[in-house]
Amino acid sequence: MNKLLIAATASLALLATTPAMAQQEQGSGYADPAASAQQANYSDSELNQFVDAQSGVMEVREDYIAKIEAADSQQKAQELQMEANDEMVSVIEDAGMDIPTYNAIATAYSSQPEVRDRIDAMM
Repeated sequence: MNKLLIAATASLALLATTPAMAQQEQGSGYADPAASAQQANYSDSELNQFVDAQSGVMEVREDYIAKIEAADSQQKAQELQMEANDEMVSVIEDAGMDIPTYNAIATAYSSQPEVRDRIDAMM
């Protein structure tokens, strides 16, 4: 459980800029993950999608962490972080989720025991 919490938090941190950038580029109606997390009425289907997405996000994160740490410059590290971020977004979307929903569930996992318990039971 702690590993998932750490990975979800790290993934959330990496993905936090993506929705904001998408909003700026597309002018889309971005939902605040913290506000969405307050609902906590996620369906089993949404939580299963989150579990699938989180598994893929953790794989991408583990693939890139060593590369980022071994980067020979700050610029290269930032490029690798953006690459990892793009891959994480693809993984989440391939799992059938949008980024605001993923972020909201990750936030709820960190802050709401009932959501955490439901997700942990699915793993």
